[in-house]
Amino acid sequence: MRLVVGYLATPSGEDGLALGTQLARSLGAQLDICMVLPPDRTVPARVPAKTGYDDILAARAQRWLDEAKSSVPSDLDVEVHLSFHESFAQGLLDEVSRLGAQAIVVGAAGDGLLGRHSVGSVSTELLHSAHVPLALAPRGARHSTAKQIREITCALGTRTGADVLLRTAAKTSELMQAPLRLVSLVALDPQNDLRDHRDTPEDIRERAVAHAQSTLDAARSVLPEEFPISVLIADGSTVESAVRTLDWQDGDLVMVGSSRLAQPHRLFLGSTAAKMLRVLPVPMVVVPKQEFPHSA
Repeated sequence: MRLVVGYLATPSGEDGLALGTQLARSLGAQLDICMVLPPDRTVPARVPAKTGYDDILAARAQRWLDEAKSSVPSDLDVEVHLSFHESFAQGLLDEVSRLGAQAIVVGAAGDGLLGRHSVGSVSTELLHSAHVPLALAPRGARHSTAKQIREITCALGTRTGADVLLRTAAKTSELMQAPLRLVSLVALDPQNDLRDHRDTPEDIRERAVAHAQSTLDAARSVLPEEFPISVLIADGSTVESAVRTLDWQDGDLVMVGSSRLAQPHRLFLGSTAAKMLRVLPVPMVVVPKQEFPHSA
């Protein structure tokens, strides 16, 4: 298994690398640190053309990559890659295809609040086009003291594709040997197909309880008998307020599915996940709409 980290020599890049390190150790994966430079950069007027500005930039980028590699603990397998593309996001996707990687890891934009996500242009493009899971590190993830993932929280609704997310989360938890926490957000989804204008709060919660139980049963059917699984319902007047009621610890990870608008085998961040992202203090992994036949 290989994980691609989209790297820049910035605090945001360090956040992504820190999360990539946790994921790689938890999954027993190789870490591929990738930097993408734009081709045929315009040479600044103050820099003489004969100095080879592109060569200087590439050399500097290679040093940044080497420094990043040296910062990764020695128990992990690491490679670095420098490529050129007009789009940083597409350059990363090309590297994923070339390397046969199973996921992409990036840091949040640098203007976010500490411990919160602030999705920038690169993350936005990846969230609407990536064909593999995308892991987003919140700002400040580089300060985490967790060596690996402590627990996986799977936020499940009732829409098409929820079964794909559940299977992916269950398999990932088993591979990481990390407990799985299932969270039902049915009561928070005003567009839920099981809800109509006649519903009372009691009706909604009753259905949420039933959904949580069915989700738990489905997870238990694909996991070893004694595997640690918990299930709960997040209550709140809004998605954001419900997420704030959940307990989060260093090393936790949230997995969410793609919107029903996503193309097959592609990501598309849905409205509920986007609202969660604004208040989550822990990393989020967005899973494509459909599994690949070779997914592990």
